[in-house]
Amino acid sequence: METFAPSNPWSVPMTNATNQARGFTLVEILLSLAIGAILLTALADVVAQSLHAGDRIQRQQQLASEARFALRRMVNAVGVTPRLLLPSPDLPGTGWSEHIREQTIPPSAPESGSVWASAVLAVTLSHSVDLDGNGIPDADNDGDGRIDEDLPDDIHLDYASGIKGIDDDGDGYVDEAHSHNDDEFEALNNEDWVNGQDDDADGSIDEDPSSDMNADGCPGICGVDDDGDGSVDEGSDTDDDEDGGTQEDWLDPVVFHLVAGELVERTPVPWDTTADSVVDGRDYVASTIAENVTRFRVERIPPIDGGPVQIDLTLVLTDPLTGQTFSLQTRVRVGGAL
Repeated sequence: METFAPSNPWSVPMTNATNQARGFTLVEILLSLAIGAILLTALADVVAQSLHAGDRIQRQQQLASEARFALRRMVNAVGVTPRLLLPSPDLPGTGWSEHIREQTIPPSAPESGSVWASAVLAVTLSHSVDLDGNGIPDADNDGDGRIDEDLPDDIHLDYASGIKGIDDDGDGYVDEAHSHNDDEFEALNNEDWVNGQDDDADGSIDEDPSSDMNADGCPGICGVDDDGDGSVDEGSDTDDDEDGGTQEDWLDPVVFHLVAGELVERTPVPWDTTADSVVDGRDYVASTIAENVTRFRVERIPPIDGGPVQIDLTLVLTDPLTGQTFSLQTRVRVGGAL
C-alpha cells in the first residue's frame, strides 16, 4: 500500500528562493547610478537657477533702495529750501542749456560751447537745520535771529567763484573766475544786487551782490532803522543788518553732485572741519548717498504766470555685475514744503 507524505503549503520551490537571493546585477546598479546622477544634476540646475534668480532680485532691490533714498534726500532738500542755486536759468549768448544739468557714466558729450557735461543740484540750507543743537539755525551764521541778511562779497564765503569745487555755469570749468564772481557766468562781479530784480539780465535774481547787498550806499536800507535800535543808517554801507558787524551771514549751499559714479551730498556745518580756526563756507561734510549711478539729470522748470519754480530729477543706477538698472524720476516744487 502506497503512503503519501502530506504536502506543506508554505514551502517555496528552491528555484524561486535562489532567484530572490541573487540581488541586482552590475548593469542594474550602473543604470540606477546613472539615473540618480541625472536627477541630481537636474536638481542642482534648478537650485542654481533659483539662487541666481534670488541674487538678481536681491541686487535689484538694493538698487531700488539706494535710488529711493538718494532721491528722497534731494526731494526733501528742495522742498524745504528758501532758494534754488543750481541749475540756473539759461543765459543769453552761451552755447548750452544752463537750466538742464545732466551727467552720465560713461561720460556723455557736452553741449556745444562747453567742455564737459556735469550735473549738479544746489539749494540753500533749510532754516530748520540745527546740527550743533544750540537752538540757532545753522543758516543764521551770525546768530542774530535773521538769516542771509548780511552777505559778504563772496556770498558763500568759500573763497571760490560760485560754489567751491562746483562747475556753476556748466561750461566744464570749476572755480575759474574771481572769488567774488558768485555766479561764475561772466567776468563781472557784484552786478546783481538784492532788490528782487534781474539787474544783469542773466535770468537769475539777486545772485551776485556786493557787500552792500542792495547797492543803495547805506548800511541796511537807506532811511530805515534796520536793527530797531533807534538810530538810522549808522555804520558802514557794508553792514547790511546794521548790527555793527559786516559780511558775517553768508549763503549755505547744500549740494548734490556726481563723483566717479557716486552721488555725493555736501552739507554745510557750523563747526571747523578745515582746522583753520574759523568757521566759514569752506566748512562742510560730504557723504555718498548712492553708488553705481550711471545717469543724473536735473532740470529747472521755469515758473508759469508767476508760479513756483520746479525741479525735475532723474536718477539711474546700474548694477556693475548683472547690468540691471533701476531708474526714478520725479518733479518737486522749490520750497514746496515750507
